[in-house]
Amino acid sequence: MSFLTVGHRGVMGVEPENTLRSFRRAEQAGLDQIELDLHLSKDGALVVMHDADVDRTTDGSGAIRDLTLAEIRTLDAGLGERVPVFEEVLDAVSCPIQAEIKDAAAARALADALRERGETERVSVLSFHDEALAEIHALLPDVRTVLVASRLGPEIVTRAQAVGARLVSLDLTHLSLDVVRRCQAAGIAVMAWTVNTAQDWALARALRLDGAATDLPTAPAEQP
Repeated sequence: MSFLTVGHRGVMGVEPENTLRSFRRAEQAGLDQIELDLHLSKDGALVVMHDADVDRTTDGSGAIRDLTLAEIRTLDAGLGERVPVFEEVLDAVSCPIQAEIKDAAAARALADALRERGETERVSVLSFHDEALAEIHALLPDVRTVLVASRLGPEIVTRAQAVGARLVSLDLTHLSLDVVRRCQAAGIAVMAWTVNTAQDWALARALRLDGAATDLPTAPAEQP
């Protein structure tokens, strides 16, 4: 595969994260894919937000699972943006999407949405939760699954294989060439998060990664 550039929560370095504005700008910037995060609202909507509560990224407060979608819709997510649901992102951009399950309970709802919308080809499903990826893989075997991890022991390959993942998304600060080589030797591609600075990009190249998630619409100029 060619080197994959992924807009982390859109381009959260310059736009309000996980908003339609951020996703559209990432697509306009020419990034290959966009990444978003999913939680379930009190009434079962697939809410696009990283945190389990709305406090940090909106003018509201409370846990997503305790709020209805109607209540979440009243919140300002930055620059007047509203918190989107997953289906709205599908309509807002045409590029491939990496949908990260933050709440394992969202796995079945996401599988239903992908099936109903016919988006099993365009959307890859990511998670730190092995059980969520295993559920997606069982429900929709053709959907690409991506294991996300920060601790990178020797079990990373077997964990990825167990959930059908052919791509892993790993913490750049913990990555080593040995981990990358072990994954790639097993036919598992490796991307890293989060790659923003010139030094980060240089490390990504040195590690011979297959891709990177970035907060910015363009990579910094290479250092002389």
